[in-house]
Amino acid sequence: MNDLVQAPARLPKPRRDYKDTLFRLLFQDRDRLLSLYNAVNGTSYDSPEELTVVTLENAVYMNMKNDVAFLVNFQLNLYEHQSTWNPNMPLRNLFYAAKEYQVLTRDQSLYAPQLVKIPTPNFVVFYNGDKEIGDSCVLKISDSFEHPTEDPGLELKVKVLKIAPGKNKELLDTCQTLKEYMLFVERVRLHAKTMAVQEAVHRAVTECIREGILSDFLSRNRAEVIAVSIFEYDEERELALMRKAIASEARKEGIAEGHAEGHAAGRTEGRREGILEGREDEIKSLIRTKLQKGKSISQIADELERDEETIERVIRGMECEVRQG
Repeated sequence: MNDLVQAPARLPKPRRDYKDTLFRLLFQDRDRLLSLYNAVNGTSYDSPEELTVVTLENAVYMNMKNDVAFLVNFQLNLYEHQSTWNPNMPLRNLFYAAKEYQVLTRDQSLYAPQLVKIPTPNFVVFYNGDKEIGDSCVLKISDSFEHPTEDPGLELKVKVLKIAPGKNKELLDTCQTLKEYMLFVERVRLHAKTMAVQEAVHRAVTECIREGILSDFLSRNRAEVIAVSIFEYDEERELALMRKAIASEARKEGIAEGHAEGHAAGRTEGRREGILEGREDEIKSLIRTKLQKGKSISQIADELERDEETIERVIRGMECEVRQG
């Protein structure tokens, strides 16, 4: 398997403003990663040398690096952590896996008469958001197809494991690092309900070190953990705000359309305009916050999943409002 893994040739350098995640920082360590793999798969590998990390450093999504990709026993494992629900993980993993296989097979001819063997893919997401999914669920790329079929020509399945108190107890008890990671995140969220996020993260780090939760890791990497955790929590909160605004608009528009026949056209139009104005205010608030953080238009467009022209148009409108005010 190691013969397949070589440094990608002349791949673009990762942008320095892309952020790591705490999950990624923790499981860059191959001992911890092997423990996580064993817990997920019920295996007992004991040598980190049996694991080869093949994470693509230039692969990013929503301004954060993909978490970790690695090879064990001729399996290509793609592990991701998500704090907000994302049903598009199968499509994201499809793109990521395609890049991985391009790297792994670049020295082999796909036009040769011999069959090119590739590692078997395994996609796992560790989810610690609010959505109730039980202990686990499976997302399929075929769920995204405009015209579903019983026998799709392409399928990709992602196993989502809920990482939260009372969920997947056996998994968490088997991988102590994952359990302590979950406890740290829960502690940050608990304190963030009553104090600023910076203070919440500082307090969570101090308490966890004192209580033996990721104590060695947090002690050695305190400054970086605090910076990454603040960034992650802010991103999580902004995404939740944006999704709430979009969902609210869709729900209200649906109600408006349902009552359209029983109301005058002017009243219906006024309601719709009010909804759109509310959503625009939410988007403007997000853009304003990101501009204050020094982010570029391309970064903001990437994070809000909008095209750059739309972001530029909103910013020009905001500037006009300031001048007129």
